[in-house]
Amino acid sequence: MDFELTEDQKLVRDTARDFAQREIAPKAAEIDKSSRWPAEILARMAELGFMGIAIPTEYGGAGLDPISYAVVMEEISAACASCGVIMSVNNSLFCDPVYKFGTEAQKHGPLTEVASGKKFGCFGLTEPMSGSDAQTMVTSAEKCEGGWRINGAKNWITNGPHADYVIVFAVTERSGGKVKHTAFLVEKGAPGYSQAPADHKLGIHAAHSCTIHFESCFVPDSAVIGKVGDGFKVAMATLDGGRIGIASQALGIARFAYEQAVSYAKERKSFGVPIAQHQAIQFMIADMATQIDAARLLIWKAAAMKGEGERHSLESAEAKLYASEMATRVAHKALQIHGGYGYSTEFPVERAYRDARITEIYEGTSEIQRIVIAANMLK
Repeated sequence: MDFELTEDQKLVRDTARDFAQREIAPKAAEIDKSSRWPAEILARMAELGFMGIAIPTEYGGAGLDPISYAVVMEEISAACASCGVIMSVNNSLFCDPVYKFGTEAQKHGPLTEVASGKKFGCFGLTEPMSGSDAQTMVTSAEKCEGGWRINGAKNWITNGPHADYVIVFAVTERSGGKVKHTAFLVEKGAPGYSQAPADHKLGIHAAHSCTIHFESCFVPDSAVIGKVGDGFKVAMATLDGGRIGIASQALGIARFAYEQAVSYAKERKSFGVPIAQHQAIQFMIADMATQIDAARLLIWKAAAMKGEGERHSLESAEAKLYASEMATRVAHKALQIHGGYGYSTEFPVERAYRDARITEIYEGTSEIQRIVIAANMLK
């Protein structure tokens, strides 16, 4: 059992860390405060191959492995959680399913454009009244001559305001209590496709999301991803990988908060000594460091299994559950170590506190992860 990264993986990590600290971190507070889409940062990430890390080079990607993806996600998210999730959606929720289930035309067209960073993709599963329970999905697609007509809406679609393509899941068959879904690759601007204004959120302000509406939106038969009726299979396989990305984002947020807390504890004095010398602070720092390392090992295990082509639903759920809840705990303690300054927007730890919270919700809530884990344990 080898817990060390390969030399190639270390090179990728170091490249991502250097880029993140030099070009992203100095702008993180500004883009969070202004809610500005970080176009110039994303362009540089595309140049570095970060927008399609695990996609083969023939389809515009970097041709790297899932562990490389996880370490890059950690480094980018440690500098800016918004940039991290934009990258995660592009990689995990768009590129991965199109590569796994798409046709050659879809791979040489939309996938190549998105993996290379020339265009953006997003993932449309959640609806206003359908999140964790996909059986309540109301967006439907009706067969017509030469294709399908989609009607419905998808909300909280990260990258939605800027995406050129969206993978849309729609009900294509209802038989009694059973529902079959199909995945469609829809291009922005298709007749009947429209977007609501961007959402206003607690955190990840620069990672824009919105509701997307489909009103008799026509897509050709060639837009189907996988087989008709296999949409649920496509969605679940996609989310297994996506949870590794969000776990890595949470890890990056936690590491940033931890590093801020350690630095502050060494400088801030109380009762004549740096607060780092007080056992109460030391215990918090010890717990934070241990939990961050534990999360990283869970993530790397899931990523390694994905890279080997092994089933990793359980491991991805464990990594996502632990890393996301860990990030909230660590950010909470980091803010506590800062005292009143932590509650001020003049210090960056409050941004980590806000950004961490969403990782327990999107791409499967903590409750859903526990259901997945328990189902595997109780087989």
